[in-house]
Amino acid sequence: MYTVILVSPIRQSIGPGCGTFHTVNSRTPSSRTPRSGRSSSSRSSRDSPSREERKEATRRAIIAAALRLLEERSFSALSLREVTREAGIVPAAFYRHFETMEALGLILIDESFRALRDMLRSARAGKLDPTRVIEGSVDILIAGVDERREHWRFIARERNSGVTVLRYAIRTEIRLITSELAIDLARFPGLNAWSAEDLNILASLFVNSMISIAEAIEDAVDQTALEEIRRIAVKQLRLIGTGINGWHSSD
Repeated sequence: MYTVILVSPIRQSIGPGCGTFHTVNSRTPSSRTPRSGRSSSSRSSRDSPSREERKEATRRAIIAAALRLLEERSFSALSLREVTREAGIVPAAFYRHFETMEALGLILIDESFRALRDMLRSARAGKLDPTRVIEGSVDILIAGVDERREHWRFIARERNSGVTVLRYAIRTEIRLITSELAIDLARFPGLNAWSAEDLNILASLFVNSMISIAEAIEDAVDQTALEEIRRIAVKQLRLIGTGINGWHSSD
């Protein structure tokens, strides 16, 4: 139940010493509450970024700065002060977003593998053309590497050298993606009778091929080189597919 209170814009007051009533308009200029200041302040607060938005912007600036500096050097040669100077913040502000430099490196690894994870999940979800699964997968990978070229340059450099914690993190990421793919491969007709070991080997062939292809894409100097990489990548994955048809898991 709603209660509505009506307030008349006209009120009556008694004039001093005369006993007469005077009508006073409550909406006279002197009685109006100025609103322009509040509206301007409200618009200003809406237009200015929130604390969380500013925090995320600084975090992204740190990641972008690290990637720029990593174009020509390894992560182990990178210092916190260099990163914060490149990001335009004081060194103390770094710790509001990352506990250590290694923590920053782990975020870079996660973002670098996102394209590969998204590609594999798209394939599993049936988002690719069934008649062009291999070609579609390679195209998604090319687009993902092109979008995160600095990330893949970082992965290629740190995969077999550099900081120990990052090297192990990359290997762990590869193992997790491989295990996830092996589970999904077991649902395909003809593969559901394969042993767990064989499924993991097959998944590893696909994942390692994709990583090698991604590293090659990152090194492509022009469109001609990229098209050649794509052609070989499609052929490589088709060869793996051909081997599937001739393999018996009991072998």
